[in-house]
Amino acid sequence: MSVVGTAQPRVEGAAKVTGGVRYAADEPMRDLAFGCVVTSTVTRGHIRDIDVSAAEGMPGVLGVIDHRNAPRLNLEAGSFFGPDGGMHLLQNNEVPHSGRPIALVMAETMEQARSAAVALRVTYDEEPHDVDFSLEHPAARPATPFFGEDANVGDVDAELAVSAVVVDERYRTPEEHGAAMEPHSATAWWEDERLQVIDSNQGPFLVAMTVATLFSLDPKQVRVRAPHVGGGFGSKSGGCGPQLVLAVMATTMLGRPVRVTLTRSQVFQTVSARPATDQRVRIGADADGRLRAIHHVSAFEVSPLADYLENCTELSNTLYAAPAIRTRRTAVPVDILPPYSLRGPGATPGSFALESAMDEVAERLCMDPLELRLRNEPAVGPVSGLPFSRRNLVPCLREGARRFGWATRDHRPRMRTEGHLLVGTGMAATSFGAGALPSSASITAETDGTFTVAIGACDIGTGARTALTAVAADALRVDTARIRVLIADSDLGPAWSAGGSRGTTSWAWAITEAAAKLRSQMDDATLPLTVSADTTESLGELPLMERHSYSAVFCEVTVDPATGEVRVRRLLGMFAVGRVINPLLARSQLVGGMVMGLSMALHEEGVRDPATGRHINADLAGYHIAAHADVPDIEADFVPDYEPGDPSGIKGVGEIGTVGTAAAIANAVWHATGVRQRTLPVRLDRVLEEQPLR
Repeated sequence: MSVVGTAQPRVEGAAKVTGGVRYAADEPMRDLAFGCVVTSTVTRGHIRDIDVSAAEGMPGVLGVIDHRNAPRLNLEAGSFFGPDGGMHLLQNNEVPHSGRPIALVMAETMEQARSAAVALRVTYDEEPHDVDFSLEHPAARPATPFFGEDANVGDVDAELAVSAVVVDERYRTPEEHGAAMEPHSATAWWEDERLQVIDSNQGPFLVAMTVATLFSLDPKQVRVRAPHVGGGFGSKSGGCGPQLVLAVMATTMLGRPVRVTLTRSQVFQTVSARPATDQRVRIGADADGRLRAIHHVSAFEVSPLADYLENCTELSNTLYAAPAIRTRRTAVPVDILPPYSLRGPGATPGSFALESAMDEVAERLCMDPLELRLRNEPAVGPVSGLPFSRRNLVPCLREGARRFGWATRDHRPRMRTEGHLLVGTGMAATSFGAGALPSSASITAETDGTFTVAIGACDIGTGARTALTAVAADALRVDTARIRVLIADSDLGPAWSAGGSRGTTSWAWAITEAAAKLRSQMDDATLPLTVSADTTESLGELPLMERHSYSAVFCEVTVDPATGEVRVRRLLGMFAVGRVINPLLARSQLVGGMVMGLSMALHEEGVRDPATGRHINADLAGYHIAAHADVPDIEADFVPDYEPGDPSGIKGVGEIGTVGTAAAIANAVWHATGVRQRTLPVRLDRVLEEQPLR
């Protein structure tokens, strides 16, 4: 019987709940020194002087690294978007953003390092800063076309002019942080002329390559491991984190192992976040609900230190049929840390804008929002013209509506009350790009009848070890007890990171190919026998198609107009995510994603003081995330789906749960109150009514 498709507990579950698992900051190490990061207290300017005398004289202090003595870095090193000044630390006296690491104090203990860091005296020549982001910012420029050019199909203006209904609104989302449970930590040391690293990241192989480039090393000299990661959500995927850059500098200078662990506040200051967005959406429709035009203009923050693309218009290109579609993406440079991918980058804030606007179209047409979406189902990619590999959005919508009881909904707003509470329901549809990226895997048939599967995958808490064990067992046609999976080590070869909802898909493909190759050689082989596979060629042979996961999210909220308090009572998500490897783990991921979408809708908001440019709420006391009391009855389930281009028929499930949830909640708040919330989060002060229900 196939293991894939059956619920299996995590292979490392018992070790995690009993404290047996070691994270990056837990690994024991002989002769270990500790580094404490010192961050800038101004937002823009230059360092005039760093007085290290008091710190260097304190007990246990081993030294201080700053721009005057730090190792020189290769300034061409970066991420997918090019050179990234965010990781070019301690190279000069410039301060480009608030919270910039400007020094590292090294000591025998963490407490000694932190105490000495406080004693460091830094003086600055402060300069004017700009953190005032908006779509109309004078420095706004066209965004990088990293994921393709902007859409320009049909005559948008002409179609809008003849539309029976036109929605033209602005939607805004704030800076958002990953807020992973595990703070970023790295330990680095030299061993036999080779740099060894244990780090909290989402892709050891890609991080190792970046480290090698950054420090001008042969890639064979660098080994990066990330055995267990306590959450990432994109915040541990952007090249090299500051903890790693500084730990490598420190071990190179001291000649002994050094561990750098960021404080919670330093994570907020020095680790990439989702940029704020400002989006204008215009949608024109006929009286029967057929869309005539979609015009989506999005702006997002970038840093002058690095390029990036928050691809907010992705869904406008793929989700609904319309004869005219125009998208424009705009980057606005402001004095912040370079942003990077976070929890469904681009698609998540873009979904809030597009799905809110779709709801507004339905409102003005006095039409069921579900029917509006069903009426505009495309036959092929609306912009690309490519066929869909498999498109199962309609089954998600219909089954979700059936389970939720959508048919009994009065679509007029502010019609349902329970005492002093307003009650509303809302929904949103969404998609997220699916596919795989090149990865390699090796499988060894051992003499005892077991199989060792080695792949540079990374488990960031999603259950990758368990899923890949099932994939390998299926591909080798053996029981899972005969499978041993090795992951999270750059020495295991090239592999995609745990990101973009493409990790498991990419790794499973490589394992499946290696297993097929091994089985073909097993008959006359002498054991142990090792074979390897690389999916680069197979992926290159795939025909061009639109490949996506799909979901429909339904929500019920209560609103207290006297206090502005919004409570989500119920969330239901139906998902088409290909063949499901492990329903237990997949459902857990999707529920977690929906919780993150709830958190985005009602709580999360990175706030900066415009006068100083600094974070106001750089901790988990001020940066609010959903707690247990905020999480309602959440149901996530699947519609039958299969990805024909993938040998296992699977798609990613990591981010599709988050993408549409905030829009569904915002639409439910409108249904409850009759007031549209176009800025996230839906805060108390934005909902509070001067004359609430009596």
